Amino acid sequence: MHVGMSSIFQGFGGTLSDKEVYEADLHLAGLAEPLGFDSIWGVEHHFTNYTICPDILQFLTYMAARTSRVQLGSMVAVLPWHDPLRLAEQILMLDNMSDGRLVLGMGRGTGKVEFDGLRVSMAEARQRYKESAEAILEALETGVMEYDGEFVQQPRTPLRPSPWRSFRGRTYSASISPESAEIMARLGTGVLIIPQKPWNHVQQDCESYRSTYRAAIGGQPPAPICAGWTFVDENPDRAEELARRYIGRYWESIVEHYEFDKPHLKDTPGYEFHSLMYERLTAPGGMEKMTDFYVDLQAWGTPDQVYEKIKSFCELTGSDSYVGVFRYAGMPLDEGERNMRLFAREVMPELRGLTPSAALAYADTA
Repeated sequence: MHVGMSSIFQGFGGTLSDKEVYEADLHLAGLAEPLGFDSIWGVEHHFTNYTICPDILQFLTYMAARTSRVQLGSMVAVLPWHDPLRLAEQILMLDNMSDGRLVLGMGRGTGKVEFDGLRVSMAEARQRYKESAEAILEALETGVMEYDGEFVQQPRTPLRPSPWRSFRGRTYSASISPESAEIMARLGTGVLIIPQKPWNHVQQDCESYRSTYRAAIGGQPPAPICAGWTFVDENPDRAEELARRYIGRYWESIVEHYEFDKPHLKDTPGYEFHSLMYERLTAPGGMEKMTDFYVDLQAWGTPDQVYEKIKSFCELTGSDSYVGVFRYAGMPLDEGERNMRLFAREVMPELRGLTPSAALAYADTA
């Protein structure tokens, strides 16, 4: 089983300056290869202290130079915020410099503050994502971008550096809605699962995705990648106390950044699933219930408990990969490093013992 880690550069919930946040999370990313992780991931966000990484490919390029083995994953590059030609150039440049270690994760974005700041209409996000993804994925295979869509209109242009290795099988899309899952399947990408809804619902979305993929593309789709906010401690009481503190605080940062407690998504086409958050959060006791719900979606507990939770996530979804986030919501660096090192020592070897065959067997029956 593939095991990765992600640095998210979160300023929310703590007292560190932005520079100190970077020092902390770059330190953890620098531990990934020595500790035996298979990949390093980053995120893209703008304008708030939710996460302060506005250029995910720049972060991954830096980590490419500091490493020699690990894969480098985007969780995710938000396509509607970019010119697809420029993004394709950046992707190819990093892939050439890193000897083909890039795993490309794509998404369409949900933060109103980010769409507003970047002067892109959220109502156009789904179609912009679809067109950008089609244009980029074709260009990454052929070395030429040419597209005539509603939003993406690109005359035929060759790309340099040119692609030297196919991106098929290492391209993923983040999704939590059935509608987006269908788009992803028809694009031929894999699924990057960032937990936000019940795992049995995620399981249903994965089944729908696989069926659509087989019908549209043929063959077996890539196994999903599961990400999760992770907290490990030998003491079960301490594990629960600090997981509820830090993962709960991370949920607060989600609500604040995405403004899920405001009604704007109810009237934004393409965000029907997300608008349900508003109803739940504004119901009596809604924030407390949603916080407990979100915390319980994640992997926390003793090493044995975390192993069993991740194993269950992968069995439900057919995943053969897990990406852990180990420092978030103002967690002190020493606590984040202890968390990550304990996971690497006690949980990761057990996960490595899981073979992809179980996930693939599940996928074949879906």
